Amino acid sequence: MEARLNPLASPHMAKALKHIVAAHGALTESTLPAATQELVKIRASQINGCAGCIDMHTKEAAYAGETALRLNLVAVWREATVFTEAERAALELAEQGTRIADAAGGVTDEAWANAAKHYDEDELTALVGIIALINAFNRMNVMTQQPAGDYKVGQHG
Repeated sequence: MEARLNPLASPHMAKALKHIVAAHGALTESTLPAATQELVKIRASQINGCAGCIDMHTKEAAYAGETALRLNLVAVWREATVFTEAERAALELAEQGTRIADAAGGVTDEAWANAAKHYDEDELTALVGIIALINAFNRMNVMTQQPAGDYKVGQHG
């Protein structure tokens, strides 16, 4: 598969992406567990069909020590017994935040309250920001048909 275009070839998009990547970097420095951050990025990317982000974030998570079992079960987290209650709350928030355009009514009060039981305000803020940014990356990659499979751990960081 060949990409439709290289967003980094445009000076304007390269400049914009630099800021988006910096915003993402700031959020990843929060106290929100790194494993949770990767799990929600993977789940949102699965929903959006973003092969490039799935390639990147599964490899980054595995490199950081995430197990193959958990990575393989992200798509079916509701039925899987390998995720903590906090991770499940984050995955639910990621799904509802990603599916806003599906006329699903946005994030329910129940999903928000469940996430708030497990994460403090700083972590919730980071979680919301990470979900929003991965959705932006997913949409850009899907629109431009960025290929997957060749990502190397640390390549973009």
